[in-house]
Amino acid sequence: MTVIELTVKKMRYLFFLLFVLIGLQMQAAEDDQQRKYDSCFLEAMMERQKGNHDAAFTLLRRCLEINPNASEAYFFLAQYYTEMKQADQALDYFQRASALEPDNATYMETLAQAYIAKEQYADAITVVEHLYDKDKSRQDLLDMLYKLHLQQRDYEKAIGVLNQMETIDGKSERLSLAKSSLYVQMGNHVDALREVKTLSEQYPNDLNYRTLLANTLMMDSGDEMAEHRQQARKVLEQVLAEEPNNHRAQMAMRTYYIGERDTVRADSLTRSILLNPATALDDKIALLRQEIGYSESYGGDSTYILSLFKDILAQPEHKAEMAEFCAAYMSMKQMPRDTVASMLETALQLAPDNASARLQLVQYAWEDDDNDRVISLCKDARQYNPDEMAFYYYQGMAYYRKEDHDHALEAFQNGISVITDESNPAIVSDFYAVMGDLLHQKNREREAFAAYDSCLQWKPDNIGCLNNYAYYLSELGQELDKAENMSQKAIKAEPKNGTYLDTYAWILFMQKRYSEARIYIDQAVQNDTTKSSVILEHAGDIYALNNDMEKAMEFWLKAQQEDPDNKLLNRKIKRKKYIR
Repeated sequence: MTVIELTVKKMRYLFFLLFVLIGLQMQAAEDDQQRKYDSCFLEAMMERQKGNHDAAFTLLRRCLEINPNASEAYFFLAQYYTEMKQADQALDYFQRASALEPDNATYMETLAQAYIAKEQYADAITVVEHLYDKDKSRQDLLDMLYKLHLQQRDYEKAIGVLNQMETIDGKSERLSLAKSSLYVQMGNHVDALREVKTLSEQYPNDLNYRTLLANTLMMDSGDEMAEHRQQARKVLEQVLAEEPNNHRAQMAMRTYYIGERDTVRADSLTRSILLNPATALDDKIALLRQEIGYSESYGGDSTYILSLFKDILAQPEHKAEMAEFCAAYMSMKQMPRDTVASMLETALQLAPDNASARLQLVQYAWEDDDNDRVISLCKDARQYNPDEMAFYYYQGMAYYRKEDHDHALEAFQNGISVITDESNPAIVSDFYAVMGDLLHQKNREREAFAAYDSCLQWKPDNIGCLNNYAYYLSELGQELDKAENMSQKAIKAEPKNGTYLDTYAWILFMQKRYSEARIYIDQAVQNDTTKSSVILEHAGDIYALNNDMEKAMEFWLKAQQEDPDNKLLNRKIKRKKYIR
C-alpha cells in the first residue's frame, strides 16, 4: 500500500468517526429537547389538573416553542382558545393537532365539533366521513353525518346515510318515517308514498301509520291526484270507523274536506277536534290559530272564534292555557279591558303559577294606579313564582308610590336574591337605582352609593341613576370629578332636562367654577316647567357667588314663594348673602 493510499484510508476513517460523533451529538440534542418538552408538558398537565389554567396555558405555549410539532400541545391549547371565545385560533390549533395525528379519533371528533360550531358543515362532513371509514362500527357517526347533511339541505345524501343505516340494522319505523319526510321535502311523492305504504302494511294495526298514509296520498299533485284523494278518504273513513275520536285522523279528514271546499263538514270536524280530550294542547292551539287567521282574512268576526273558546273552556282539559289564549285573542280584538282581565283572572284561578297571566294583571293594575292590587298580586306571585324578578320590582315600586319606603326597600332587597346572569339588565338596573334612592332617603349613604354602582354595572347609561348619584355626591362634596362625569352623561342624553342641568350646575358650583355654573343654572331655570324651589334656590346661590346679589335675591324670593318654610332660604334672604 502506498503512502497516498494509507493517507486516504486514514482520512476516510477520520471522516467516519467525525460523522459518528456529529450523529451522537445531534441525538443527544434531540434527547435533551425531548426531555425539556416532556418536563414542560407534564408540568402543564399538573397545573391544569390543579385548576391553574393561566399557568397551564403559558406552559403549553412554551411546549410549542420547544417542539412546534407537538400535537397534544396544539390540542389542549385549542381547548383554552375555545374557552377564551377565540374560535378562529381554536379551530386552527384543532386542525394542526389533527393534521399531525390524523388517526387520533379524539382529535378528529373535536375538529368536527369545532367546524360545526362555526357552521362549516361541509368541512365537518369530510372529517366525520374520514372517521367512519376508519371505524365502521360507529353508528353514532352515521347519525352525525345524517344531521350534517340535513343542515346542508342535501336531502339526497341524507337519504343515502339512512339507507346505510337500513343496510346495517334493517328497516325500522324511525328510518322509514325519516326517509318519507325527506322525500316529501324533495317533492318526490312516489318514493315518499312507497315508504309510508311499506310502514302501514308492516304495522296494519297502527292507525297512526294508516293516517300518515292518507296524508301522504293527499299531498300528491300529479296525474293521480284525484284517485289518491279518494283513496285517502277511504283510509280515513276506515280509521274513524274503528276509532271515532282519533284526533289525527280527524285532522286529516278536516284537511280533506277543506280541499273539497266542504266548509260545513270541515267546521264540524274543527269543533270535534278542539273538544276531543285526546287532542294535544299544541294541536288545539295550532288549529285555533288557523281558524283565527282564516277569520281575520274574511273580516275578523270574533263571534265564531269566541264560541269555540267558550266550548273549549267548558271542557276539563287545558282550561288555564286556553283561558290565557282567549285573553290574548280578546286583547288583539281590542275588547274592553275588563273583559280581558276577567279571562286572565280565570286563567289565574285555574293555574295560580301562571306567571304571564299574573304579570299582565299586574300591568293593568299598575296602569290604573291601583297600588294595593299590584301589591296583592305580587305577594301571591312570590308564593307561586318565587324566582320571577318582575314581581319583586312591581311590588317595590307600588310601595314606593304609596311612600311606604320600608316595605319598598324590603321588596327590592328580596328581589336581588333572584337576579341571575340571564336577568333583564334594564330591570336589574332599575332595581338597584330605586334601592339607592330609598337608602339615600334613610341617610344610609354608603349603601346607597354601592347600590348606584351596581345599577351602573348592569346598565351604564341609566340616566336617572347617573343624575341622582352625581347630585348626592355633590351635596356631600365627595368625588366631584366622578360626579361631574356622570352628570355630563345625563345632560348629553337629555340636554333640556331642567333637573339634570341643575345637577351639573350645582357640581360646578361645588367645584367653585361659578361662571360656568351660572351658564348651566340659567338653562336649568329656562327648562324647568315645575317651578322647583330647589332649582330657584340654587340659581340664587350661584348668582350670589358670581357677585350679582340683585339677581340672587330675585331667585331666592321666587324660591321662597314655592317653599316658604325653608329656614336656610329665609336666612339668606334676611341677610342678603349666601349661607352654606
